[in-house]
Amino acid sequence: MGLFNNRAKAGASGSANARSGEIEFLNSPSTRHVDDNASNVFSAFVFVAVFAVVASIGYMSTGEMSIWVLCSSLVFATIAIFTVHIASQWERDVILRFGAYNRMAGPGLYLTIPFIEHVALKADLRTMLTGFSAEEILTSDLVPVNVDAAIFWMIWDAEKACMEVENYYDAVSMAAQTALRDAIGRNSLSDVTVHRDKLDQELREKIEEKTNSWGVSIMSVEIRDIVIPKDLQDTMAAAAKAEREKDARIVLAEVEKDVAAMLHDATDIYKEDELAFKLRQMHLVNQSLRESGGSLVVPSAYAEGFVEKAPGKAAPENK
Repeated sequence: MGLFNNRAKAGASGSANARSGEIEFLNSPSTRHVDDNASNVFSAFVFVAVFAVVASIGYMSTGEMSIWVLCSSLVFATIAIFTVHIASQWERDVILRFGAYNRMAGPGLYLTIPFIEHVALKADLRTMLTGFSAEEILTSDLVPVNVDAAIFWMIWDAEKACMEVENYYDAVSMAAQTALRDAIGRNSLSDVTVHRDKLDQELREKIEEKTNSWGVSIMSVEIRDIVIPKDLQDTMAAAAKAEREKDARIVLAEVEKDVAAMLHDATDIYKEDELAFKLRQMHLVNQSLRESGGSLVVPSAYAEGFVEKAPGKAAPENK
């Protein structure tokens, strides 16, 4: 029994990890530092170009490719790659001078002072996607739920995003998970499942309270999936079915009550007006014949019951 329980727990843990991995797979790439491929390619090009130019000038000046020409070319090429940089259209680079913040650079081509200034971090200004989840959260009515959500956000102040928080990607994800747990704990299960748009707005405002000081703006928060334990789903389904049956019986009883009241009123009318009752009889006979498509043979004595006798006259005799 103990082995079975351990296997069950391991299976549940594996399922939870799989769900978390699935939602987190949607995350945008992690923080881009100075090892970006485009920058590396450009730096390599600058190095080769400067080395070739300096070596050519030295060779033309001295008439030979000496060790001093090669060393000079290497020094100038190395200085060039620490001086000339590029930033993509969506990037802003943080420049530090002697370790202190100096300015933001980019997009495009920019220069730095070699060995005095350096690129500390690259901030991506595009809209980012972060998926996050929370396992076994208790709602206000003590129902455990697993929730998957996604958050869309972007940097509106690159300086704050790079200087105020160590890793704004992880910080946004952690702030979103904390806000999700707090919001689920304050709402009942019906509010979480039915009023998702309200919960999304609440999460957005709560997360932005924390991230605004980091230069990060929250575009939207969307709850993707809400999972309730299987045994609890069966119980809730049975309760919902019983509630629907109760409502149906109540509606049926109200309809029968209304029909009985209308029949009672019709009875009073037919008691006071015998001709109306006879017309109703004829209407029912005609309706039944139309629906069945048949014909009805009525004895003459029965047909006379539909004819009103004139005062002082006897009914005609049958011949």
